[in-house]
Formats: sequence, C-alpha cells, structure tokens
Amino acid sequence: MNKAAIFFVGIGGIGMSGVAQYFLSKGHPVAGYDRIITPITQRLVTLGAQIIDVDAPTAIPALFRDPKNTKVVYTPAIPTNSQLLSYFKKKGFMLDKRAVVIGKISNIMPCLAVAGTHGKTTTSALLTHLLRSCGKKITAFLGGIAANINGNFLIEGDDFMVVEADEFDRSFMHLQPTAIALTSMDADHLDIYGTENELSKTFNDFAQKVCDEKRFIAHGLSVKGNSFGIEKGTHKVHNLRIIDGSYVFDFVTPTVSILNIVLPYPGEHNVMNAAAALAMALGVGCDPAQLKVGLSTFKGVDRRFSIRLTSPKVVVDDYAHHPTELNAVADALEAFYPNKIKLGVFQPHLFSRTRDFVAGFKQALARFDEVLLLDIYPARELPIEGITSALLIDDNHGATQLIDKRILPEMIAKSSATAIAIMGAGDIAFEVPAVIEILKNQNYA
Repeated sequence: MNKAAIFFVGIGGIGMSGVAQYFLSKGHPVAGYDRIITPITQRLVTLGAQIIDVDAPTAIPALFRDPKNTKVVYTPAIPTNSQLLSYFKKKGFMLDKRAVVIGKISNIMPCLAVAGTHGKTTTSALLTHLLRSCGKKITAFLGGIAANINGNFLIEGDDFMVVEADEFDRSFMHLQPTAIALTSMDADHLDIYGTENELSKTFNDFAQKVCDEKRFIAHGLSVKGNSFGIEKGTHKVHNLRIIDGSYVFDFVTPTVSILNIVLPYPGEHNVMNAAAALAMALGVGCDPAQLKVGLSTFKGVDRRFSIRLTSPKVVVDDYAHHPTELNAVADALEAFYPNKIKLGVFQPHLFSRTRDFVAGFKQALARFDEVLLLDIYPARELPIEGITSALLIDDNHGATQLIDKRILPEMIAKSSATAIAIMGAGDIAFEVPAVIEILKNQNYA
C-alpha cells in the first residue's frame, strides 16, 4: 500500500523541516512550499523532498494534488491569505497544524518535552546529546542546528523522543509527554496570550500533563516538581567556576553527586540549560559517569552564542530576540571577555514584541558600549502604527545608531568595539558572513 503524500506549507521553518525529515525517514513522499530557498530547504531536497518557492496552486507537484492521498501540514506563521492554504482548504484536503502532527508522534514513544520561553533549543540539544552518550536510541525534534548531530532532527530509535514544547499558539498542549523540563516563564507572545498571567496559566496547564516527580522546573518558577538551579533547588549546580574557557561545576541531587563536570559552552544561562538536561537524563536512568563525559563533548547549537570569529575581533552570533535573552548574551560577554569593548547589533523580531518590551530592550541594550539597531523583522505580522526600532534608542546611551542593514558590515568595521554580538531571530544571520569577511580583511596597521 502506498504511503500518504505529505505537503508542508512553510517547510523551511526550523520546526517544520524536522517533521518533514521524520516523514521522509518513514518513506512518505514529501513536498513543501517556502518563500525562501535556504540551506535547510536545500538539505530537504537532498533527502528527497520537492520544494517550491511560489505561493501558487499551479506550482504544486502532480503527486500532491490528490486530496484522497495527500495530507497537508502547515505552520501558524503562514499568513492567512496564503493562496496554497486557501487552495487546500477549498479542495477538501486533510489539514493539520505542525503542533497536532508532533502531538500524534509523541504518542508513539516516551516523550521528553522541554518547555520555556528561553532555553528550549539548547536544553533539548543537550538532552539529546546526553541520552545518546548513555547509549539511548533517540528521535529528536530540535529548534536549531545542533553541532553534535549536524542538524535539527535525529532518528536512531524509539527509546525516547526529545522535543521542544513550543508555547507559541499553545502548540505544546498537543503533546503527550512522559516527563517535562521547564526552563523559564517570562512574558512573551502576548499577541497570543494577552497577559503574562494567561501565559503562566498555560505553562502550568502543560505541566499538569505529568506528575510532580516527572517535572524538572527551573528554581523559582511557580510550578511544583523537581527543581534545578545554580546553588538552588533539588538538582543544583554547585561550586561553579570558569577554568581554561569552560565552566566547571558539581551537580548535586538528592541521590547522586557528579563532581567537576566540564561544560565547554559560554553563558551562565547555558549552565542552567545543562542543569535541566542533566536532571532530566538522571530522571530517566542515565549513568552519572556517562553524563559527565557526554557534557564535556557538547558542541553547541547554531546561533546560540556561536563564536564566529576570535581575531582580530570576537564576533558572536545569537538568536536572542527577547530582553532576557539579550541580557544573557551581555552576561556571557562580560564573563568571558571582561576587558573588551562590546558592540550589540540587534534586529528586533515582531512589531508586537517590540511594542510590549520597549523598556526591557532599552535596559538590555544599554549594557553594550555601542549599539547598532536594524529595522524590525516582521515575520508573520503586519506593521503596527508608531512601532519602529527607533523606540529602542536610549537618549542616555549616546553610542546607539539606527542603520540600514545593507551597510551593517562597514558600520561594524568602523566600530572601536572588540567584542561584537549580532542578535535577532529574523534574517540578520544572513549578514554574518559579510561581517566576518570584512573584519578578516581589515587592515589594522
């Protein structure tokens, strides 16, 4: 019997592409639309997917035109006026959101879900790497490109499924987790939730999907369960220090202590992410000695404090798009490069998020010696009157400039900064290679 064809509307997204890879691995014909051809979509093509970059029903490959044998998966990030979505609905295709599909997959095997407004991707990647280090056969859906697996998807077996539990659009409520980690509950996605209280309530509702013993919660959050933290919680990082450019710490739980763990990944927020992953891995029976070795070989996640250049200047590329995340980048720069002049380059993501967190963004950006702001990346949103990047300019911070993205490399080259953080969840990452090139070729004589 032929397997159903699957068409993805928005196939190039980091989450959607992982699901597409899952169905490719199961032998399904896969095709999809995305408006931009990227390394992610190019990789999908090498795996056997057909990709179109035109939002037009006439571009749909012939195999995917039969409603009886084609299922359609879409992301809420796709505009409601999408011609493809309208066509599939009108013709009676079976449509599911990505969250629904992931929820169905989570019923197949024990599901370890990582939730939180920050830290999901790195914690999920850490957990995947730790479980593999302990010999577990994993299926993983990650929200970033993990260096240890060179991708955002892994299928080696069904001992466990590791998945990011995405709070956007309440997507995580479709999951059927066996255990959860909750890294943070800062206000975000207020365009969806309306208030911080509603967001917090939804996180609590998600946590209720498992019993207290199967929850691993960042210390201080208003959710019952095992807690993790730095010198706090039932599962705590103790004696944290920096040695030879890596974090070293002990991990102490009610039943075990792992001494002198090495984490070769900058940022104290990543120590918290490691604590979450360690706690969860111990909770499903991993060997402490194997976990210690595993953590020391973690290579990180693309655009999560990714160091792109170390000389003549340090360049860090980061997905940060929320004030808390900008502060985490600033903390890491201060810890690892205390004597360098720091430049923060920021492309705000979403008009609504910019509007909701003006004060927080200004406070976080003020921690950099110099700031370059780009225009807001709209993603799924239409402009909001009066909401621009200019709102984030702090009159008391004289070294802040709003610039055109096209001149970003030369503006960075002119800066006196010696440590540069390029931050944002939009298309700013595409500018990093040009920045690296101009800095490498710069004449410092």
